[in-house]
Amino acid sequence: MSLLTLNSVELSFGGPKLLQNINFSIESNERVCLVGRNGAGKTSLLKIIEGSLLPDSGEVILQKGLKVTRLEQEVPNNLSGSVFQVVSDGLGKVGNLINEYQVAIKNLEVVQSENNYILLEKAQQNLENSDGWNIEQKVEKILSKLKLNYDSDFSSLSGGIKRRVLLARALVLEPDVLLLDEPTNHLDIDSIEWLEDFLKSYQTTLIFITHDRTFLKSIATKIIEIDRGSIFIYNGDYDGYIIFRDKRWSDEKTQSALFDKRLAQEEVWIRQGIKARRTRNEGRVRDLKKLREEYQNRRNQQGKVNLIISSIEKSGKIVVEAEDLGLTMKGKSLFRGFSSIIERGDKIGIMGSNGVGKTSLIRVLLGEIKATTGSVSIGTKLEIAYFDQLRNSLKEDLSVLDNLADGREFVEISGSKKHVISYLQDFLFAPERIRTPVKALSGGEKNRLLLAKLFAKKANVLVMDEPTNDLDVETLELLEDKLQTYTGTLLLVSHDRSFLNEVITRSFVFEMSGLNEYIGGYDDWLRQKPKVKIVEKKINPINPINHAETNKNKKSNKLSFNEKRTLEILPDEISKIEKELVELNNELMDPNLYSVNSNRAKLIQKRTSELNVSLNKALASWEFLENKSSL
Repeated sequence: MSLLTLNSVELSFGGPKLLQNINFSIESNERVCLVGRNGAGKTSLLKIIEGSLLPDSGEVILQKGLKVTRLEQEVPNNLSGSVFQVVSDGLGKVGNLINEYQVAIKNLEVVQSENNYILLEKAQQNLENSDGWNIEQKVEKILSKLKLNYDSDFSSLSGGIKRRVLLARALVLEPDVLLLDEPTNHLDIDSIEWLEDFLKSYQTTLIFITHDRTFLKSIATKIIEIDRGSIFIYNGDYDGYIIFRDKRWSDEKTQSALFDKRLAQEEVWIRQGIKARRTRNEGRVRDLKKLREEYQNRRNQQGKVNLIISSIEKSGKIVVEAEDLGLTMKGKSLFRGFSSIIERGDKIGIMGSNGVGKTSLIRVLLGEIKATTGSVSIGTKLEIAYFDQLRNSLKEDLSVLDNLADGREFVEISGSKKHVISYLQDFLFAPERIRTPVKALSGGEKNRLLLAKLFAKKANVLVMDEPTNDLDVETLELLEDKLQTYTGTLLLVSHDRSFLNEVITRSFVFEMSGLNEYIGGYDDWLRQKPKVKIVEKKINPINPINHAETNKNKKSNKLSFNEKRTLEILPDEISKIEKELVELNNELMDPNLYSVNSNRAKLIQKRTSELNVSLNKALASWEFLENKSSL
């Protein structure tokens, strides 16, 4: 039996139907990717499956007791507290009880007062009444699986780790169907690859939207395309789907051409002279009316973005020459000892984890900030245009037209003038959308507007910071083609592996060993990079051992005799603590304990708090020594 089924689902927001007579079923453990142009209705379909959006007609049939959870596309601004609190809050009332219990324990660790004991006792009783102990263990299990430190402050985390916390918040509900909307947006490559591995090993049904073709190829077992309100289902891999899609488009084009030819012939016939009209076939007239109605209702395929990159006089042969370059910001060394020459026509991809300094490197290379060490020589006749992933160059309250035109009526593209409205239509902005405020646009529309602004500028150096976010696959592929033939210089920051492979000719990569240069794209870097043992990066580890360098000479990573001894005995200590915690928690489960022997209950609570602190320290020490021994 299918987990969920959509029967004759339709949805419209006033214009042509966004979804028209949608019928499909999802089976257990399928990983389904929804694809289609921006605005095709992918997110709306996810919301209908989730139940947060009702269709105009049709029905969504869920298997009895089916749990469906959707991971938000953007990180909400109203989340705060520890990682454990943010994840637990997703459980609703029970999650609040768990958080109250955790707060009570921490308060008791700080001040062991009578009032704090009473609050802890009350929190424990509330948890028992709501089966909270089992649920708390589920939260801890998910946090462990996702390698999250539950004491970390959510607001201090990077965007990628926040997304991982939101995934934990969704998974703790133990959904039968997990809905993901652009899960790789704003994640670095390491985080994307981790997410791929996790989702492939996690036993649940996935329905997801993504523009990341490498992620799609790795995850999807079925592809559902939404095109002009209809769906097309392909059971197979992405490469096979592209062949299937292109053949369908070709067949449709042929059929449309034959239809138009027949309609034109019938229109000529109906307009013949008086004699022909007297003897005309009324059945043929009725067929012509049907042809006209069909032509009127036909929804043609959305056009492609018309990308033309303006260019001006060539820059000098040498664009940037960097010698022994280094940058330190806020006491942190981002890179040092980096030397390279960027020549006219080079397409440089800059790769690395979030926060390592990719944008800062570009600013140093272009002379916008001064390097701490080394020197930068910038070439002549440089005209630079920027694509900003944060969209800071867009003015939210102004319309699409005003953002682009800036008082102008025409823009100059490759030596010829073009009206700004016509130019915006090249980027798929309908006339009614051109007057819309930017704040009302979708993410894909905002990125198309940024591309329009970028390519309207005369530039021989393009700086693009995450240009692929929210763009549909067709626009991505077209952008790739244009950048491949672009004769200027490109500096590109991206986590889209397919895009990097198709566009760039050289790579600057932030690695554990420093900032290094390679020839080619992402896959070329994988082949060329030194084969070293990668120690998994821990998220906000609790490290009670002071391992800071006490002098300029870095200490050896080898364990001392005492550290080896500690590493040997820690597993037994951890097991003893965990065993005692289980016994004490079982004793606390007795509802008569508080009325018969309240002093004993208070002692157990105090001992439990002490053991939890000891367990966290022991686990952190074991984790640190284990990592150190593997270096």
